[in-house]
Amino acid sequence: MYLRIRNLCGLLGIILPWLALFSAGIADKPSSEWWWSISATYYQSPALVGVLVPACIVLISYIGYDWTDNLITSLSGIFGLGIVLFPCSVSWLEKGTPVGFFQLPMETSNIIHTVCACLFFLSIALNSICQFTKHGPGMTRRKMLRNRIYRICGYGMLVMMGAFAVAKLLGAPGYSVMIIEIILLHLFGFAWLVKGEAFPFLNDIEGDEAEAGIR
Repeated sequence: MYLRIRNLCGLLGIILPWLALFSAGIADKPSSEWWWSISATYYQSPALVGVLVPACIVLISYIGYDWTDNLITSLSGIFGLGIVLFPCSVSWLEKGTPVGFFQLPMETSNIIHTVCACLFFLSIALNSICQFTKHGPGMTRRKMLRNRIYRICGYGMLVMMGAFAVAKLLGAPGYSVMIIEIILLHLFGFAWLVKGEAFPFLNDIEGDEAEAGIR
C-alpha cells in the first residue's frame, strides 16, 4: 500500500509539468508568456489543480517512519495546496485583479504563492536528503546506491532553487522559470519512485540482508 502511495506521488510530480503544458497549450493564448511557468498555466487549464491537489493530499495523508517524516510530508502537502489556493501573478491580468480561492489582489496572492512554492520544494528536498536516507543497523549495497540517488535529487532541488533566485535577480528570460520547475518536479518525482521501489534493479534482493550483516 505504501509503495503504491509513493509511486503515485512520484508519478504525479513527473507528469504535472507536461500535462500542464499540453492542456494549456491547446487553449486560447492570452499572452506569449503563458508557458513561462507551470504556475501561470493555472489561468488556462485545470491541470495544475487536478494534479497538484491529489499529490498534496497524498503527502498530507502519508504515514512515514516517525513523527519527523510525517511532519515534513504533511507540511509539504500544505505548502503545495497553498500554491493552488494562492495563484501567481501574470502579465495579462490587470494589477489588483482578485484571484484564487480567497479572491485576493493578484500581487498579494503572488507573494503567498512564492513563499508556499519555496517552502514546498525546500521541504520535499529535506525529505529526500534526511528521511529517505535513513536505514537500520546494516546497509546493503543497493541501499547505499539509493541513498546516493536521494541525496542527488535532494541537493539537486536545492541547487535549482538557488538557480531560480539567481534567474530572478539577473532578469533571466521568463521561460527559465519553467525549465527550473520541470527539473525540480522531475527530481522530486524520481526520488519518490525510487522510494516506492518502482525500479527493480535498485531494490534489495534476497541475500542482501545477510551481506549487510543484518540479523
